[in-house]
Amino acid sequence: MFDYIIIGGGSAGCVLAGRLSADPTVRVCLLEAGPADTSVLIHCPAGLAVMAKFELNGWGFNTTPQAALNHRQGYQPRGKVLGGSSSINAMVYIRGQHADYDHWAAEGNPGWGWEDVEPYFLKAEHNERGADAWHAQGGPFNVADLRSPHRFSHLFTEAGVQAGEVHNTDFNGATQEGVGLYQVTHKNGERHSAAKGYLTPHLARPNLQVITGAHATRILFDGSRAVGVEYRQGGAIKQVRAGREVLLSAGALLSPQLLMLSGVGPAAHLQQHGIPVLHDLPGVGQHLHDHPDVVQVLDAPELKDLFGLSLSGMAQTLRGIVEWRKHRTGMLTTNFAEAGGFIKSDPSEAAPDLQLHFVIGKLVDHGRKTVFGHGYSAHVCLLQPKSRGSVTLASRDPMALPLVDPNFLADPDDMARMVRGFKRTREILMQPALAKFGAKELAASASARTDAEIEQFIRQYADTIYHPVGTCRMGPGPMDVVDAELRVHGLAGLRVVDASIMPRIVSGNTNAPTVMIAEKAVDLLRAAP
Repeated sequence: MFDYIIIGGGSAGCVLAGRLSADPTVRVCLLEAGPADTSVLIHCPAGLAVMAKFELNGWGFNTTPQAALNHRQGYQPRGKVLGGSSSINAMVYIRGQHADYDHWAAEGNPGWGWEDVEPYFLKAEHNERGADAWHAQGGPFNVADLRSPHRFSHLFTEAGVQAGEVHNTDFNGATQEGVGLYQVTHKNGERHSAAKGYLTPHLARPNLQVITGAHATRILFDGSRAVGVEYRQGGAIKQVRAGREVLLSAGALLSPQLLMLSGVGPAAHLQQHGIPVLHDLPGVGQHLHDHPDVVQVLDAPELKDLFGLSLSGMAQTLRGIVEWRKHRTGMLTTNFAEAGGFIKSDPSEAAPDLQLHFVIGKLVDHGRKTVFGHGYSAHVCLLQPKSRGSVTLASRDPMALPLVDPNFLADPDDMARMVRGFKRTREILMQPALAKFGAKELAASASARTDAEIEQFIRQYADTIYHPVGTCRMGPGPMDVVDAELRVHGLAGLRVVDASIMPRIVSGNTNAPTVMIAEKAVDLLRAAP
């Protein structure tokens, strides 16, 4: 018998396990479907490129065919390893705009405004730049400047300034707008995942049990109270029991699936799959949304210091491996998306509605497609999409992945902003700081000149930037799943703690906000009677 059972050893689950087990009187069990985070590809920052190409340490999700994207199926990488997506992501540390959280509070979620959540960002953070009005030191989550940033990341920043954007040295400071280099979740030249920050230092605690290879199959209930979890490990079905609460932290795609497999969700949908309805909760799996993104790729064969597949590129990588192994410095400390920014699709916008990620290599199909030669790429994503989709069951088999339908760009306003964003990104890339090198857009985007042509390019190439949220939405309404204390409506002993609870997506990368959510959840749990 444990006090708390945490389902999912991703970013939120690691925070919960590390913080809750700090109390020696509390027994904590963490269930993770994937393996331990032992791979060097996780700890070496540039290893993310190999993991993406071969889909390692992930669940292997794809979307359903997307009507607005020429009926293509998209890619939805989610971490299946201790640390979850914080073990496979690009390590960009972004909190979002202050107004994002005030919007959460205004939608009926007291305690989630910016002034409420900022202390939890600070509690989590150890920023190597030092503490100031916006940052803290002493937290488990290490935030740093890149050790060896590439010269082209600085050139991208220079190009953005030439295009009229401001240079921003801290996207998590007083204002988000501008272009610059990102801070990253690194420590000593290595990835610093939520597992490394919150879990690994405490694995020897006698009151913490971490079970890997444990695929949760359903939540166990006594009436309307959650009392345990059933999981599959190897070929065996096992159960663990919770004396206080079950904490569901499986992420925006798998948390709603597990609720539905357990009889909690839209009654008609559960009945369609022959699942007995424990609690009709129609919002489970609804309101899925994500940042739609499209990439412009430029070919620059003479720029051999950029990442690329060539004889010189291979030699450079081998030298980088030696340098990283010896000193934890050099080109393999990159997160690839070293620079970027937050810009407005139109000057009339009150706040940035677009985010840029500048990549020091040619990125095609999330890096899964082999592309020879050297070059660079620029993502543009929409920060506040209006389109909403869903996660639904493919079957009642708990080992089958759910159906993921982000419904990308279904709202015409989303497409209009993406077209403007594409054009603005091209303007930045064509500024003298970069244009002087003579890089050429790949033909697929270079031929898109009119708005109609750009729209068609977006429909053919847009996809996720890896930030699904909203499927167990927090709020007081009939289509919401959890309340402001993250308790599942109508049930006892069960909370959802991950990005699925976001009422509306944050304006930026979602990893740091997910860590914040879990930090706040720990205080909510400790305050519970």
